[in-house]
Amino acid sequence: MEPRKLIVNGAELHYVEQGTGDPVVFVHGSLGDFRSWRFQVEPFAARYRVIAYSRRYHYPNAWSGDGSDYSAALHAQDLAGLIQALGLESAHVVASSYGAYTSLFLAVQHPQLVRTLVLGEPPILSWLEHVPGGNAELEAFMSGAWEPARRAFQSGDLEEGVKAFVDGVMGKGTFDQFPPPARSNMMDNAREMKAETAASEYFPALTCEDVGQIQAPMLLLTGEQSPRMFHLIVDELERCLSNKQRATIPNASHAMHIGNPQAYNAAVLAFLAKH
Repeated sequence: MEPRKLIVNGAELHYVEQGTGDPVVFVHGSLGDFRSWRFQVEPFAARYRVIAYSRRYHYPNAWSGDGSDYSAALHAQDLAGLIQALGLESAHVVASSYGAYTSLFLAVQHPQLVRTLVLGEPPILSWLEHVPGGNAELEAFMSGAWEPARRAFQSGDLEEGVKAFVDGVMGKGTFDQFPPPARSNMMDNAREMKAETAASEYFPALTCEDVGQIQAPMLLLTGEQSPRMFHLIVDELERCLSNKQRATIPNASHAMHIGNPQAYNAAVLAFLAKH
């Protein structure tokens, strides 16, 4: 599909759209873009109006700024603007990783725009400081993934930065195991990832009380093989919410919609059919 584009909040946002019916908006994570949902667009479009977009600073959007304002709160404002610009009263929002973090902010700040939320392992890393065993997981992630990636990006080695981040999140050697097209897609977003690791507001505050206000039905997803820190975060998120369901995607890690798309699609479509 040929992507279209809108200007939202001064930023260029490319998106693809397919199908008719109730709208489903897909929100990708770090190193991703609208192509991240290639295994979801067609199956979901058989029942829904599907919109998969590229967040600000992600491929193939033109940059407006230097990336220093990169934050979940800013992306949530962009997502709200996108939903409104498309003339949607509300939408099912299906999100992965940092896109799930973004979508939580959307639901807190613009609850009227969210019909349901499907969240795949939002990296609310600050919550790890307050759960048993969380501090050790946080320190391991920062020292084993975040800081090596940041140092590589600062030195100008974009590929090493991407590799350090991917391996830190999904397991050592993961980046090299991806087929060349997948690695190429990630490298299309390497400059964006560099901005993420340098942004001062990358992990804006989001409390249990904040998310506890969300009334929209929510499906929380974890990958069976995902790092333990994501399971701890989702455990805490589940505790804070009232209207929620939870499912584990088997034989998949953090990027579960790519790692096991059949199981992921089945779980999400079954949830959406109820709402």
